[in-house]
Amino acid sequence: MDATHSVQLPGKDSMSGGQPIFIKPLSRAAAAVGIDALFLEVHPNPTKALSDAASQLPLSELEDLLIEIKKIDYLIKSIVKD
Repeated sequence: MDATHSVQLPGKDSMSGGQPIFIKPLSRAAAAVGIDALFLEVHPNPTKALSDAASQLPLSELEDLLIEIKKIDYLIKSIVKD
């Protein structure tokens, strides 16, 4: 699941927009359906990122999100067996 590119919005010229507020809920939802991989673009200061600035997760929020995702992943995969 590519959570950060999933929140991109088409832009004008060479800049795309984004709705980073949806990165975390999309990541949690993806974990809840049993994804095997999660891709996230992170940056210490997303507004200064040279690429995809409008759809990056702040680095300071990454650890907490990954802890949540790991808990959801463990729960789902312990309940649902293929």
